[in-house]
Order: sequence, then structure tokens, then C-alpha cells
Amino acid sequence: MKRVVAALTALLALGSGSAQTLVFGQSGLPVSMNAATDGNSLTVMYQVLENLVFVEPGGTELMPGLATAWESNDEGTVWTFTLREGVTFHDGTPFNAEAAKFNFDRWNDPEFEFGFRDEGATYEAWGYVFGGFLGDEAAVLSEANVIGEYTLELVLTRPMGFLPAALSSSYFGMHSPAAIREAGADYGTPTVGAVGTGPFRFVEWVDGSQVTLERFEDYWGDAAGVERLVFRGIEDPTARLAELQAGSIDIAVNLSPDDRATVENDPNLEVVTAESNLNVGYLAMHQANEPFDDPLVRQAVAHAIDWNEIVAAFFGEDAVVATQFVPPGLIGRDESLEPYAYDPERARELLAEAGYEGGFATELWYMPVSRPYFPAPEPIAAAMASYLADVGIQASLMTQDWGTYLDSYQTGAFPMYMLGWSADFADPDNFLYTFFSAAQQQSDLGWNDPEVAQMLEEARQEPDEEVRAQLYAEVNRRVHEAVPSIPVAHNPVLNAVRAGVEGFMPSPLGSTVPFSTVTKD
Repeated sequence: MKRVVAALTALLALGSGSAQTLVFGQSGLPVSMNAATDGNSLTVMYQVLENLVFVEPGGTELMPGLATAWESNDEGTVWTFTLREGVTFHDGTPFNAEAAKFNFDRWNDPEFEFGFRDEGATYEAWGYVFGGFLGDEAAVLSEANVIGEYTLELVLTRPMGFLPAALSSSYFGMHSPAAIREAGADYGTPTVGAVGTGPFRFVEWVDGSQVTLERFEDYWGDAAGVERLVFRGIEDPTARLAELQAGSIDIAVNLSPDDRATVENDPNLEVVTAESNLNVGYLAMHQANEPFDDPLVRQAVAHAIDWNEIVAAFFGEDAVVATQFVPPGLIGRDESLEPYAYDPERARELLAEAGYEGGFATELWYMPVSRPYFPAPEPIAAAMASYLADVGIQASLMTQDWGTYLDSYQTGAFPMYMLGWSADFADPDNFLYTFFSAAQQQSDLGWNDPEVAQMLEEARQEPDEEVRAQLYAEVNRRVHEAVPSIPVAHNPVLNAVRAGVEGFMPSPLGSTVPFSTVTKD
């Protein structure tokens, strides 16, 4: 909180007259500025687009955003949002209930005229947060209704007590309907970018190089502290640090934990971390690929790798070995769960029992970019493969372009793959439903456990928090036993800024970081 107060004080002192350019170094450029799900895209989009519900900078508490108030009926199935008046999109068109309804219809209705699904827009995040799309059995949103110029009604098929929190996630910023109608399927690409109501507006996206935003002078709230904001994609964390030291970028995120001492000993740099990090990195096994359809083989993988050594060698000193998919600090954990024990002899026994006494060959796909939950994917993958080889599993290391990687893992093309998650909102549903709902079991893992899927549906409708917590804990236990994927670590992220940069507030929620509070001398 002290950092928040200092940042806001600095911003007020500077006022809106600064003409500085702030350069931000992350592990990659956006994949898209429309319906993206990866952190590199969402961090950029969060500066341009705004949600009905905001999250406090650097924290997880909800705040009024483009909606100033919200309430539900007693059953929790009808929600009414009072929208902020006097807000315009960057193209000059008004934000109102009609614009908000346009966005909800675009996300929810597969037949919506301006959804451009035939051209590749999938709205994947809407599907896994809201149980699917209009017409799907588990879909939560039934309809969005305009009650007045600044009053929007959302009618749900079932209660969802955490709806305001879900709407605060960076997926659900409001886009200009006029801009979408004009750009068509090109909306969100480098040629068009995105048009929102945020403190920064899109200027330019040089594919393969950088994205440039500039302060929106007609912003309804406090003006951004810098005039121009440049996002650069620098894949290698060591290269990001080198550019930060050289002064060619002002902020570098997701640095290697090994570089902490270097940053701390440099008088021109300052370590900046979030108060907590709600994330998890994991190793998945897609059961469309034999022999990962055999639970004995998956258990063998879990026991073949020394997870304690992996985390000690490649993660920061404050990282913890994950025992389950819900990070510490959230409800729904089963604290009795332990990490899978490193026991190569037991792994060999399990393989023999499964009929693979001589082992087998497979592929292990690793991410081409560092993310908070995997700061160094390639060497971590190499270490995993080395452990697997010791028990007879010959895993070839594979990777590909980040955008293609994100498109491919759900197709079953990767027998084993590394991925992770940073929370969009502070609720266990955002982890467990995202990974293990009926739809995600099938697409992400080729797995089918109807009881787990049913418990997750019950938990998201349950008003009693204690009962919800019990349901999520039971899901964690069943996943731990069936091993469809293996949680690896919860990792505090190392970020650094150059001297003179104030107000950068990393979020426990990953990409939910506002840059409007950042100033630069």
C-alpha cells in the first residue's frame, strides 16, 4: 500500500504535463488485441480497454470502473449495472448500455453478426469463464439487456456470485462497436489495433518490433503520467536485463531469478515485485496420445522428476513447489496434499505395471517465451527430460512460435507440454474451472472425469463460501490422484525498473497492471 500511495503522490505532483516516453520490456509482443488470452497481449490491451469492474492497482479488491454500481436479485440470476456517464471511446463514439450490450453479445452469441468467428475469433476466455456460449448447456449468460442509456442488465441461467470479479479480468475490456463494425475481421490485428476508453489509445503496432500507445487526452479519469508508452517484445530474460541496464527500456518484467543480485547491486535499478503472485506452472499430458491415457504412466512421470530440485534450480528463492492447482492465499486448497515424491524406482515399477518396462519415446513441448510461472522454460524442460530419461522415457524437446503454441496445445498435438496460469481474478474458480471444466478436460487434456466437472459446476453456483471451499478441495484431491497434469510451482516474479521510474505496481493478477500511474523523470 505504501508503494501505491507513493505512486499516486508522484503522479499528482507531476500532473499531466509530462511528455515522457516509457518503454516496457516483456517476453513477447501481443498475439492479438482482440479476444486474446496470453499475458503479453492482455498487458497491452489493459491500457487501451476498460472493464465494467476495476481491480485496485497492485491488489485484488474490486472497484467501480465503467460501471459505478452493480447489484443482483435475491436468486443471483439477474444483475443490474449502472454505467458511468460522460465516457467516450477513442474514436469519439459514446460508451453506454448499447455499447456494453454489443460487447457481451459479441463474446456470448456464436451467431452475432460482428463476432467474426468464421474468420478465426474464438473468444476462448469467455468460454472457460462463463461455461460456454449462448446455446451451450453450461453457458452462464442468457441475455444482455439495455434497461436505460446507462443501465445494463445481465440475465444468467444460474447463480454466479463472483460475476463482478469475473468481469474485472483483463479479457473483458469494452471495445468500440463502431471500430469493430468498420474494421471487420481485421480488428485487433497490427493494422488496426484496438479502440477502447482507457487512458492510452493505440497508435502503431510494428509487427515483430513494438507496439506504441499514447495518452488519451479526453480520458474521463486522471490523465496518464507519461505521454507515450512503448511495448517491446524481448524474448530472452537476460537480454531484457541487459537492455534495462543500458537504458533502452525503462521497465523489465519476468527476469531470471538468477539475476536478482545483479539488479539489487545496480544503483540505477530497483527491484519491484507484487505483494503476492497468484500463479501456477504445470506439466500437462494430453491423453489423446498413448500411453498418457494410462494413469499408471502419468503417475510414473510424476514420480520420475525431482520437483524440489527443479524449483530450487530454476525458480526464485521465494518460489514454492506446487502441491495443487490453487495457489496459496485462495480458498479451496487441501493443505494435506504433498508434492509428488521423487522416486525413480517407483516410476520404473509403474511403467512396468503399465506394460512399458523398456520405457517409450515421446515429445515434451516447452514454451518459447518466459512467463511468471516458468521463468526459464527451455532449461526447465531439459532438466525434466533428463529425469525422464533416467526411467526410460525418451522425451524430445520441441517448441514453436508462441501464438501457434497457444493454438496447438488444445488440439492434442502435444503429448507433454508446459504451460501455466496467472489469475485473472482472485477466486479458485479461475484456476480449477479453467483447467478442469468438462470442456477444458477434453480440449486441454483429453481427459474425462464427469464428477470433477459436476463439482466445479456446483461450486460456482454455491453461495456458502465454506461449502465452495470444500468442493474445490475435493477437486484438488481427485486431480492429484488422477494426474492429468502436474502442478510445478507458484513463483514470485522478479521485475525491475530504472531509477526515476515511479508508480509501477505489479499485480497479483498478472496482466492486470495499469500504466497510467507510472511516471518517469
